[in-house]
Amino acid sequence: MSPLPVQSTRLQQALESSGRTVLSGWRGNWRHRSLALLALLLGLFAGNNVTSFVLYQLGPRPLVVLLLVVLVELVARLRSHWVRGEPSLGWVLCDNLRIGVVYAVVLEGFKLGS
Repeated sequence: MSPLPVQSTRLQQALESSGRTVLSGWRGNWRHRSLALLALLLGLFAGNNVTSFVLYQLGPRPLVVLLLVVLVELVARLRSHWVRGEPSLGWVLCDNLRIGVVYAVVLEGFKLGS
């Protein structure tokens, strides 16, 4: 028995567009996928090390995290202003670096809270 076709409702369109958005960084050939994954991991590595290293150089950790959050927000706003439609490989790498850094900072916050 074949599945019934899905109606084109607003919910279905929203689910499809969010699925395309989430998986847009993983489309393409192996070079694009591997560079996207490397950018994500490098962002995680940089986020872990920046918060630890800069802590000893600049002072209190909240100041370092605030500067990191401001930088991440600036990059996100610039991307949404400049890129319309499908982002290029450079923007995908920038987004994955940003996601890795944010994940590392949040993870560092959970480690400090426990």
